[in-house]
Amino acid sequence: MNALEHIELNIALQQTINSDMANHFSVVPKAINDAEAFFYFDQSRISELNSIKEELILILNKNITLEPIDSSVLKKALSTYYRTNTDGSKLVSYSNDFLEELIFEAKHINASDIHIEIYEDDARVRLRIDGQLIEKNHIKKDSYNELINQIKIKSNLDITEKRLPQDGRIEYEDFDIRVSILPTHHGEKVVMRILGRDASHLNINQLGLENDDLSRYLEAVRKSNGIVLISGPTGSGKTTTLYGTLKYLNNIDRNIVTVEDPIEYTLKGINQVQLKEDIGLTFTSALRSFLRQDPDIIMLGEIRDAQTAQMAIRASLTGHLVLSTIHTNSAVGTISRLIDMGVPSFLLAETMNISVAQRLLRTLCNDCKQEQEFDPNDLPKTFELNREIKTHYVAVGCHNCYHTGYKGRRAIYEILPMTLETTNAIKNGTLEQSDFMNGQKLSDKALDLFSNGLTSIDEIYSILIN
Repeated sequence: MNALEHIELNIALQQTINSDMANHFSVVPKAINDAEAFFYFDQSRISELNSIKEELILILNKNITLEPIDSSVLKKALSTYYRTNTDGSKLVSYSNDFLEELIFEAKHINASDIHIEIYEDDARVRLRIDGQLIEKNHIKKDSYNELINQIKIKSNLDITEKRLPQDGRIEYEDFDIRVSILPTHHGEKVVMRILGRDASHLNINQLGLENDDLSRYLEAVRKSNGIVLISGPTGSGKTTTLYGTLKYLNNIDRNIVTVEDPIEYTLKGINQVQLKEDIGLTFTSALRSFLRQDPDIIMLGEIRDAQTAQMAIRASLTGHLVLSTIHTNSAVGTISRLIDMGVPSFLLAETMNISVAQRLLRTLCNDCKQEQEFDPNDLPKTFELNREIKTHYVAVGCHNCYHTGYKGRRAIYEILPMTLETTNAIKNGTLEQSDFMNGQKLSDKALDLFSNGLTSIDEIYSILIN
Protein backbone atom coordinates (compact mmCIF):
# COMPACT_ATOMS: atom_id res chain seq x y z
CA MET A 1 0.00 0.00 0.00
CA ASN A 2 1.20 3.54 -0.82
CA ALA A 3 2.43 5.45 2.26
CA LEU A 4 1.17 8.76 0.88
CA GLU A 5 -0.05 11.09 3.65
CA HIS A 6 -1.66 13.91 1.66
CA ILE A 7 -3.20 14.37 -1.81
CA GLU A 8 -3.18 17.67 -3.67
CA LEU A 9 -5.21 18.16 -6.87
CA ASN A 10 -5.15 20.99 -9.34
CA ILE A 11 -8.48 22.08 -10.80
CA ALA A 12 -7.88 20.45 -14.20
CA LEU A 13 -7.16 17.04 -12.64
CA GLN A 14 -10.05 17.42 -10.18
CA GLN A 15 -12.47 17.79 -13.09
CA THR A 16 -11.55 14.34 -14.47
CA ILE A 17 -14.54 12.98 -12.53
CA ASN A 18 -17.44 14.56 -10.65
CA SER A 19 -18.28 14.33 -6.93
CA ASP A 20 -20.82 11.59 -7.49
CA MET A 21 -18.29 9.30 -9.20
CA ALA A 22 -15.45 10.06 -6.78
CA ASN A 23 -17.51 9.22 -3.71
CA HIS A 24 -19.28 6.25 -5.29
CA PHE A 25 -16.07 4.53 -6.36
CA SER A 26 -13.85 5.93 -3.53
CA VAL A 27 -11.26 7.17 -6.00
CA VAL A 28 -9.27 10.38 -6.49
CA PRO A 29 -7.41 11.12 -9.76
CA LYS A 30 -3.62 10.99 -9.75
CA ALA A 31 -2.80 11.59 -13.42
CA ILE A 32 -4.48 11.38 -16.80
CA ASN A 33 -3.51 11.37 -20.46
CA ASP A 34 -5.25 10.59 -23.73
CA ALA A 35 -5.03 6.82 -23.28
CA GLU A 36 -4.91 6.16 -19.53
CA ALA A 37 -6.15 7.47 -16.19
CA PHE A 38 -4.46 6.81 -12.85
CA PHE A 39 -6.47 6.94 -9.61
CA TYR A 40 -5.78 6.63 -5.91
CA PHE A 41 -8.15 4.00 -4.51
CA ASP A 42 -9.44 3.22 -0.99
CA GLN A 43 -7.46 0.13 0.07
CA SER A 44 -10.26 -0.94 2.43
CA ARG A 45 -12.29 -1.76 -0.72
CA ILE A 46 -9.53 -3.84 -2.31
CA SER A 47 -11.95 -6.73 -2.91
CA GLU A 48 -13.91 -4.46 -5.28
CA LEU A 49 -10.87 -3.28 -7.23
CA ASN A 50 -11.51 -5.24 -10.42
CA SER A 51 -15.22 -4.40 -10.65
CA ILE A 52 -14.59 -0.68 -10.02
CA LYS A 53 -11.79 -0.71 -12.58
CA GLU A 54 -14.11 -2.22 -15.20
CA GLU A 55 -16.83 0.38 -14.54
CA LEU A 56 -14.36 3.26 -14.80
CA ILE A 57 -13.06 1.88 -18.11
CA LEU A 58 -16.60 1.91 -19.48
CA ILE A 59 -17.36 5.41 -18.19
CA LEU A 60 -14.09 7.12 -19.16
CA ASN A 61 -13.18 4.99 -22.19
CA LYS A 62 -9.55 4.80 -21.05
CA ASN A 63 -7.22 2.26 -19.53
CA ILE A 64 -7.47 2.54 -15.74
CA THR A 65 -4.80 2.05 -13.09
CA LEU A 66 -5.86 2.02 -9.44
CA GLU A 67 -3.31 2.62 -6.69
CA PRO A 68 -4.54 1.59 -3.19
CA ILE A 69 -3.86 4.08 -0.38
CA ASP A 70 -4.84 4.46 3.27
CA SER A 71 -8.58 5.06 3.78
CA SER A 72 -8.12 8.14 6.00
CA VAL A 73 -5.95 9.87 3.37
CA LEU A 74 -8.45 9.16 0.62
CA LYS A 75 -11.43 10.32 2.70
CA LYS A 76 -9.63 13.57 3.50
CA ALA A 77 -9.06 14.17 -0.22
CA LEU A 78 -12.69 13.34 -1.04
CA SER A 79 -14.00 15.79 1.56
CA THR A 80 -11.61 18.49 0.31
CA TYR A 81 -12.10 18.18 -3.45
CA TYR A 82 -15.35 16.25 -3.86
CA ARG A 83 -17.77 17.51 -1.24
CA THR A 84 -20.81 15.50 -0.26
CA ASN A 85 -24.08 16.74 1.20
CA THR A 86 -23.81 18.02 4.79
CA ASP A 87 -25.58 14.95 6.13
CA GLY A 88 -22.93 12.70 4.59
CA SER A 89 -25.10 11.35 1.77
CA LYS A 90 -23.69 11.13 -1.73
CA LEU A 91 -24.55 13.84 -4.20
CA VAL A 92 -27.02 12.67 -6.81
CA SER A 93 -26.15 13.20 -10.46
CA TYR A 94 -29.35 14.77 -11.74
CA SER A 95 -28.08 15.11 -15.27
CA ASN A 96 -25.03 14.69 -17.43
CA ASP A 97 -25.37 18.39 -18.19
CA PHE A 98 -22.59 20.40 -16.50
CA LEU A 99 -24.84 23.31 -15.52
CA GLU A 100 -27.48 21.07 -13.94
CA GLU A 101 -24.87 19.12 -11.99
CA LEU A 102 -23.27 22.36 -10.80
CA ILE A 103 -26.58 23.83 -9.60
CA PHE A 104 -27.72 20.73 -7.76
CA GLU A 105 -24.32 20.13 -6.17
CA ALA A 106 -24.25 23.74 -4.94
CA LYS A 107 -27.76 23.27 -3.53
CA HIS A 108 -26.78 20.05 -1.74
CA ILE A 109 -23.75 21.53 -0.02
CA ASN A 110 -25.72 24.63 1.05
CA ALA A 111 -23.86 27.11 -1.15
CA SER A 112 -25.63 30.47 -1.36
CA ASP A 113 -24.16 31.66 -4.67
CA ILE A 114 -22.49 30.30 -7.81
CA HIS A 115 -19.96 32.58 -9.52
CA ILE A 116 -19.01 31.88 -13.15
CA GLU A 117 -16.34 34.26 -14.43
CA ILE A 118 -13.92 34.61 -17.32
CA TYR A 119 -10.43 36.09 -17.49
CA GLU A 120 -7.80 36.53 -20.17
CA ASP A 121 -6.49 32.96 -20.10
CA ASP A 122 -9.17 30.87 -18.45
CA ALA A 123 -12.60 30.76 -16.80
CA ARG A 124 -13.62 29.41 -13.41
CA VAL A 125 -16.51 28.54 -11.12
CA ARG A 126 -16.58 29.48 -7.44
CA LEU A 127 -19.15 28.66 -4.76
CA ARG A 128 -19.96 30.78 -1.72
CA ILE A 129 -20.25 28.49 1.30
CA ASP A 130 -20.80 29.93 4.80
CA GLY A 131 -20.01 33.35 3.39
CA GLN A 132 -16.65 32.37 1.83
CA LEU A 133 -15.90 31.89 -1.87
CA ILE A 134 -14.26 28.54 -2.72
CA GLU A 135 -12.95 27.65 -6.16
CA LYS A 136 -14.80 24.67 -7.64
CA ASN A 137 -14.01 24.26 -11.35
CA HIS A 138 -12.05 25.62 -14.26
CA ILE A 139 -13.85 25.86 -17.59
CA LYS A 140 -12.31 25.66 -21.03
CA LYS A 141 -12.43 29.13 -22.53
CA ASP A 142 -13.79 27.91 -25.86
CA SER A 143 -16.85 26.39 -24.12
CA TYR A 144 -17.52 29.36 -21.80
CA ASN A 145 -19.87 31.22 -24.16
CA GLU A 146 -21.89 28.07 -24.70
CA LEU A 147 -22.37 27.75 -20.93
CA ILE A 148 -23.40 31.42 -20.63
CA ASN A 149 -25.94 31.00 -23.44
CA GLN A 150 -27.33 27.92 -21.72
CA ILE A 151 -27.84 29.94 -18.51
CA LYS A 152 -29.52 32.75 -20.49
CA ILE A 153 -31.91 30.33 -22.17
CA LYS A 154 -32.85 28.71 -18.85
CA SER A 155 -33.49 32.12 -17.26
CA ASN A 156 -35.39 33.58 -20.27
CA LEU A 157 -32.76 36.19 -21.10
CA ASP A 158 -31.62 37.57 -24.46
CA ILE A 159 -28.69 35.47 -25.72
CA THR A 160 -27.78 38.14 -28.31
CA GLU A 161 -27.36 40.90 -25.70
CA LYS A 162 -23.75 40.90 -24.48
CA ARG A 163 -23.20 44.61 -23.80
CA LEU A 164 -25.72 45.29 -21.01
CA PRO A 165 -26.37 43.66 -17.61
CA GLN A 166 -29.32 41.27 -17.44
CA ASP A 167 -31.28 39.73 -14.57
CA GLY A 168 -33.36 36.55 -14.76
CA ARG A 169 -34.66 33.61 -12.80
CA ILE A 170 -34.55 29.81 -13.11
CA GLU A 171 -37.32 27.91 -11.32
CA TYR A 172 -37.06 24.38 -9.94
CA GLU A 173 -39.57 22.37 -7.96
CA ASP A 174 -38.37 23.33 -4.48
CA PHE A 175 -36.00 26.24 -5.06
CA ASP A 176 -35.29 29.10 -7.47
CA ILE A 177 -32.11 30.58 -8.94
CA ARG A 178 -31.77 34.36 -9.31
CA VAL A 179 -29.43 35.04 -12.23
CA SER A 180 -27.36 38.21 -12.67
CA ILE A 181 -25.22 38.65 -15.79
CA LEU A 182 -22.63 41.42 -15.97
CA PRO A 183 -20.46 42.32 -19.02
CA THR A 184 -16.78 42.45 -18.03
CA HIS A 185 -13.55 43.13 -19.94
CA HIS A 186 -13.07 39.51 -21.05
CA GLY A 187 -16.71 38.43 -21.30
CA GLU A 188 -19.89 38.07 -19.27
CA LYS A 189 -19.76 37.13 -15.59
CA VAL A 190 -22.68 35.25 -14.05
CA VAL A 191 -23.72 35.11 -10.40
CA MET A 192 -26.53 32.70 -9.52
CA ARG A 193 -28.15 33.14 -6.09
CA ILE A 194 -29.86 30.01 -4.75
CA LEU A 195 -33.20 30.86 -3.17
CA GLY A 196 -34.93 28.21 -1.07
CA ARG A 197 -38.72 28.29 -1.07
CA ASP A 198 -39.19 26.25 2.11
CA ALA A 199 -39.71 28.53 5.12
CA SER A 200 -40.63 25.71 7.52
CA HIS A 201 -37.23 25.90 9.25
CA LEU A 202 -37.58 29.60 10.10
CA ASN A 203 -38.30 30.16 13.78
CA ILE A 204 -37.91 33.50 15.52
CA ASN A 205 -36.84 31.68 18.69
CA GLN A 206 -33.94 29.95 16.92
CA LEU A 207 -32.32 32.84 15.06
CA GLY A 208 -29.71 33.46 17.75
CA LEU A 209 -31.27 36.28 19.76
CA GLU A 210 -30.39 36.02 23.45
CA ASN A 211 -33.31 35.85 25.90
CA ASP A 212 -33.33 39.54 26.88
CA ASP A 213 -32.85 40.68 23.28
CA LEU A 214 -35.58 38.32 22.07
CA SER A 215 -38.03 39.70 24.64
CA ARG A 216 -37.28 43.29 23.56
CA TYR A 217 -37.60 42.38 19.89
CA LEU A 218 -40.89 40.51 20.26
CA GLU A 219 -42.31 43.36 22.30
CA ALA A 220 -41.43 45.75 19.46
CA VAL A 221 -42.93 43.64 16.67
CA ARG A 222 -46.13 42.95 18.61
CA LYS A 223 -47.05 46.65 18.41
CA SER A 224 -49.83 47.52 15.98
CA ASN A 225 -47.88 50.37 14.39
CA GLY A 226 -44.40 51.82 14.17
CA ILE A 227 -41.27 50.82 12.29
CA VAL A 228 -38.81 47.97 12.92
CA LEU A 229 -35.46 48.23 11.12
CA ILE A 230 -32.74 45.59 10.78
CA SER A 231 -29.31 46.72 9.57
CA GLY A 232 -26.17 45.04 8.40
CA PRO A 233 -24.10 44.41 5.27
CA THR A 234 -25.11 42.05 2.45
CA GLY A 235 -25.07 38.45 3.64
CA SER A 236 -25.54 39.24 7.33
CA GLY A 237 -28.87 37.40 7.65
CA LYS A 238 -31.21 40.42 7.71
CA THR A 239 -33.74 38.87 5.34
CA THR A 240 -33.83 35.62 7.33
CA THR A 241 -34.63 37.60 10.48
CA LEU A 242 -37.41 39.44 8.64
CA TYR A 243 -38.93 36.20 7.34
CA GLY A 244 -38.74 34.65 10.79
CA THR A 245 -40.57 37.71 12.13
CA LEU A 246 -43.24 37.53 9.42
CA LYS A 247 -43.79 33.85 10.12
CA TYR A 248 -44.21 34.69 13.83
CA LEU A 249 -46.72 37.48 13.08
CA ASN A 250 -48.63 35.63 10.37
CA ASN A 251 -52.16 34.71 11.45
CA ILE A 252 -55.65 34.78 10.01
CA ASP A 253 -56.67 38.17 11.42
CA ARG A 254 -53.76 40.12 9.92
CA ASN A 255 -53.29 41.37 6.35
CA ILE A 256 -49.55 41.21 5.62
CA VAL A 257 -48.07 42.55 2.37
CA THR A 258 -44.44 42.56 1.27
CA VAL A 259 -42.37 43.95 -1.60
CA GLU A 260 -39.07 42.14 -2.06
CA ASP A 261 -36.09 41.86 -4.38
CA PRO A 262 -35.99 38.92 -4.68
CA ILE A 263 -38.70 36.85 -2.96
CA GLU A 264 -36.46 34.36 -1.16
CA TYR A 265 -39.16 32.32 0.61
CA THR A 266 -42.85 31.97 -0.05
CA LEU A 267 -45.04 32.19 3.04
CA LYS A 268 -48.63 30.99 2.90
CA GLY A 269 -51.08 33.67 4.03
CA ILE A 270 -48.77 36.57 3.11
CA ASN A 271 -49.17 38.67 -0.06
CA GLN A 272 -45.70 38.92 -1.57
CA VAL A 273 -44.79 41.26 -4.45
CA GLN A 274 -41.61 40.98 -6.55
CA LEU A 275 -39.88 44.32 -7.20
CA LYS A 276 -39.74 45.22 -10.93
CA GLU A 277 -37.97 48.55 -11.27
CA ASP A 278 -37.76 48.31 -15.09
CA ILE A 279 -41.54 48.76 -15.32
CA GLY A 280 -41.83 51.24 -12.44
CA LEU A 281 -42.68 48.84 -9.62
CA THR A 282 -40.29 50.26 -7.03
CA PHE A 283 -40.34 50.07 -3.25
CA THR A 284 -41.92 53.53 -3.15
CA SER A 285 -44.63 52.87 -5.75
CA ALA A 286 -45.44 49.49 -4.18
CA LEU A 287 -45.76 51.13 -0.76
CA ARG A 288 -48.24 53.68 -2.14
CA SER A 289 -50.35 50.82 -3.51
CA PHE A 290 -50.07 48.86 -0.27
CA LEU A 291 -51.69 51.68 1.69
CA ARG A 292 -54.83 51.17 -0.41
CA GLN A 293 -54.85 47.43 0.34
CA ASP A 294 -55.95 47.76 3.99
CA PRO A 295 -52.72 46.26 5.40
CA ASP A 296 -51.91 45.60 9.03
CA ILE A 297 -48.23 44.81 8.46
CA ILE A 298 -45.99 45.98 5.59
CA MET A 299 -42.57 44.54 4.85
CA LEU A 300 -40.20 46.44 2.55
CA GLY A 301 -37.18 44.43 1.46
CA GLU A 302 -34.88 47.43 1.85
CA ILE A 303 -34.91 51.18 2.48
CA ARG A 304 -32.60 52.42 -0.29
CA ASP A 305 -33.40 56.12 -0.64
CA ALA A 306 -34.92 59.15 1.07
CA GLN A 307 -38.29 58.80 -0.66
CA THR A 308 -38.74 55.20 0.50
CA ALA A 309 -37.64 56.13 4.04
CA GLN A 310 -40.14 58.96 4.28
CA MET A 311 -42.95 56.79 2.86
CA ALA A 312 -42.16 54.07 5.40
CA ILE A 313 -42.29 56.56 8.26
CA ARG A 314 -45.59 57.93 6.92
CA ALA A 315 -47.06 54.43 6.74
CA SER A 316 -46.04 53.72 10.33
CA LEU A 317 -47.65 56.99 11.45
CA THR A 318 -51.00 55.98 9.92
CA GLY A 319 -51.45 52.85 12.00
CA HIS A 320 -49.32 50.24 10.19
CA LEU A 321 -46.45 48.11 11.44
CA VAL A 322 -43.57 48.49 8.95
CA LEU A 323 -40.62 46.07 8.81
CA SER A 324 -37.56 46.72 6.66
CA THR A 325 -33.78 46.51 6.33
CA ILE A 326 -31.16 49.20 5.85
CA HIS A 327 -27.41 49.19 5.21
CA THR A 328 -25.71 50.65 8.29
CA ASN A 329 -22.98 49.38 10.60
CA SER A 330 -24.80 49.67 13.92
CA ALA A 331 -28.21 50.04 15.54
CA VAL A 332 -27.47 53.67 16.42
CA GLY A 333 -26.09 54.25 12.91
CA THR A 334 -29.54 53.45 11.51
CA ILE A 335 -30.97 56.49 13.31
CA SER A 336 -28.25 58.75 11.88
CA ARG A 337 -28.77 57.37 8.37
CA LEU A 338 -32.52 58.05 8.41
CA ILE A 339 -31.97 61.60 9.68
CA ASP A 340 -29.42 62.11 6.87
CA MET A 341 -32.13 60.91 4.45
CA GLY A 342 -34.32 63.78 5.57
CA VAL A 343 -36.59 62.05 8.11
CA PRO A 344 -37.30 64.59 10.90
CA SER A 345 -35.84 63.44 14.20
CA PHE A 346 -39.10 64.05 16.09
CA LEU A 347 -41.01 61.76 13.68
CA LEU A 348 -38.30 59.11 13.98
CA ALA A 349 -38.51 59.23 17.76
CA GLU A 350 -42.29 58.80 17.61
CA THR A 351 -42.37 55.92 15.11
CA MET A 352 -39.25 53.81 15.69
CA ASN A 353 -40.11 50.66 17.66
CA ILE A 354 -36.65 49.13 17.65
CA SER A 355 -33.36 49.28 15.73
CA VAL A 356 -31.42 46.03 15.27
CA ALA A 357 -27.97 45.43 13.77
CA GLN A 358 -26.73 41.95 13.01
CA ARG A 359 -23.84 39.93 11.59
CA LEU A 360 -23.18 36.29 10.75
CA LEU A 361 -20.00 34.71 12.09
CA ARG A 362 -18.62 31.33 11.06
CA THR A 363 -18.34 28.94 14.01
CA LEU A 364 -15.32 26.72 14.54
CA CYS A 365 -15.57 23.00 13.87
CA ASN A 366 -15.71 21.23 17.23
CA ASP A 367 -13.92 18.17 15.84
CA CYS A 368 -10.68 19.90 14.90
CA LYS A 369 -10.34 23.34 16.53
CA GLN A 370 -7.16 23.75 18.56
CA GLU A 371 -6.62 25.69 21.77
CA GLN A 372 -3.78 28.22 21.92
CA GLU A 373 -2.50 30.81 24.35
CA PHE A 374 -4.14 34.18 23.75
CA ASP A 375 -2.04 37.20 22.83
CA PRO A 376 -3.90 40.54 23.24
CA ASN A 377 -1.67 41.98 20.49
CA ASP A 378 -3.67 39.89 17.99
CA LEU A 379 -6.63 42.23 18.52
CA PRO A 380 -6.98 45.55 16.62
CA LYS A 381 -4.86 48.30 18.15
CA THR A 382 -7.90 50.53 18.58
CA PHE A 383 -9.95 47.92 20.47
CA GLU A 384 -9.98 48.06 24.27
CA LEU A 385 -10.27 44.59 25.80
CA ASN A 386 -12.61 44.67 28.80
CA ARG A 387 -12.08 41.11 30.05
CA GLU A 388 -9.36 38.56 30.73
CA ILE A 389 -8.86 35.91 28.04
CA LYS A 390 -6.16 33.30 28.64
CA THR A 391 -6.69 30.93 25.73
CA HIS A 392 -8.57 30.87 22.42
CA TYR A 393 -9.23 28.44 19.57
CA VAL A 394 -7.99 28.49 15.99
CA ALA A 395 -9.34 26.86 12.83
CA VAL A 396 -7.53 23.71 11.68
CA GLY A 397 -9.67 21.67 9.28
CA CYS A 398 -10.82 18.06 9.15
CA HIS A 399 -13.07 15.69 7.23
CA ASN A 400 -16.21 16.87 9.04
CA CYS A 401 -15.77 20.54 8.04
CA TYR A 402 -14.35 19.95 4.54
CA HIS A 403 -10.97 21.09 5.89
CA THR A 404 -12.06 24.69 6.27
CA GLY A 405 -11.89 24.71 10.08
CA TYR A 406 -15.45 26.07 10.30
CA LYS A 407 -18.87 24.47 10.40
CA GLY A 408 -22.02 26.59 10.24
CA ARG A 409 -22.63 30.21 11.20
CA ARG A 410 -24.03 32.02 14.22
CA ALA A 411 -25.93 35.32 14.17
CA ILE A 412 -25.07 38.06 16.64
CA TYR A 413 -27.41 40.98 17.30
CA GLU A 414 -27.12 44.52 18.62
CA ILE A 415 -30.42 46.00 19.78
CA LEU A 416 -31.29 49.62 20.49
CA PRO A 417 -34.57 49.61 22.48
CA MET A 418 -36.73 52.72 22.29
CA THR A 419 -36.81 53.83 25.92
CA LEU A 420 -37.81 57.32 27.05
CA GLU A 421 -34.13 58.27 27.30
CA THR A 422 -33.45 56.98 23.78
CA THR A 423 -36.36 58.83 22.17
CA ASN A 424 -35.40 62.06 23.93
CA ALA A 425 -31.82 61.67 22.69
CA ILE A 426 -33.08 61.17 19.11
CA LYS A 427 -35.25 64.30 19.32
CA ASN A 428 -32.38 66.34 20.76
CA GLY A 429 -29.75 64.94 18.39
CA THR A 430 -27.62 63.65 21.26
CA LEU A 431 -27.83 59.90 20.59
CA GLU A 432 -24.45 58.22 21.07
CA GLN A 433 -23.82 54.49 20.83
CA SER A 434 -21.73 54.30 23.99
CA ASP A 435 -24.51 55.83 26.08
CA PHE A 436 -27.32 53.42 25.21
CA MET A 437 -25.89 50.00 24.35
CA ASN A 438 -24.87 48.99 27.90
CA GLY A 439 -22.16 46.55 26.82
CA GLN A 440 -24.40 44.93 24.19
CA LYS A 441 -22.69 46.20 21.04
CA LEU A 442 -21.85 43.86 18.16
CA SER A 443 -18.23 43.91 19.24
CA ASP A 444 -19.21 42.69 22.73
CA LYS A 445 -21.34 39.89 21.28
CA ALA A 446 -18.54 38.88 18.90
CA LEU A 447 -16.04 38.85 21.76
CA ASP A 448 -18.41 36.64 23.76
CA LEU A 449 -18.38 34.02 20.99
CA PHE A 450 -14.61 34.28 20.71
CA SER A 451 -13.89 34.00 24.44
CA ASN A 452 -16.25 31.00 24.67
CA GLY A 453 -14.29 29.17 21.99
CA LEU A 454 -17.04 29.26 19.36
CA THR A 455 -15.26 31.34 16.72
CA SER A 456 -11.83 32.64 15.80
CA ILE A 457 -10.03 35.96 15.93
CA ASP A 458 -10.10 36.08 12.11
CA GLU A 459 -13.91 36.03 12.11
CA ILE A 460 -14.41 38.80 14.68
CA TYR A 461 -11.48 41.09 13.74
CA SER A 462 -13.42 43.33 11.34
CA ILE A 463 -16.28 43.74 13.84
CA LEU A 464 -13.87 44.80 16.59
CA ILE A 465 -12.47 47.53 14.33
CA ASN A 466 -15.87 49.24 13.87
